[in-house]
Amino acid sequence: MKLDGIQAGYNGMPVLFDINVQINEGEMVAVLGANGAGKSTILRVITGLLHPTAGAVKFREDPIHGLPPHEIVQREIVFVPQRRRIFGGLTVRENLELGAYTHRRDRQPSARTWRWSCTSFPNLRRGSASSAEP
Repeated sequence: MKLDGIQAGYNGMPVLFDINVQINEGEMVAVLGANGAGKSTILRVITGLLHPTAGAVKFREDPIHGLPPHEIVQREIVFVPQRRRIFGGLTVRENLELGAYTHRRDRQPSARTWRWSCTSFPNLRRGSASSAEP
């Protein structure tokens, strides 16, 4: 993933100024900053929820900054919002299953996917013992 000279904002008010970031395959990156510093705006630009006013977003050398969000999700690039923006009426497991929806041909959650999630994030199993297995 590469952000090259990204500028973006809301209603004519600039928020991001000349953002340049390169994230290589297998790397994890944290974006830190105070409230209003532009962290969510960067994620919105990457995921197509906000189009930059300048610059480019590339994934595996392909420009994605003009694509609609659903096409970016198909490339397995997602934005996981803060707690208040998840579907509150759904369980954690149901929220995760919904997130995997576009990658399932049969549109049904699988036990294998849930086991992978619990292996990757052990607190899921501990926090939802009643729904840890299908």
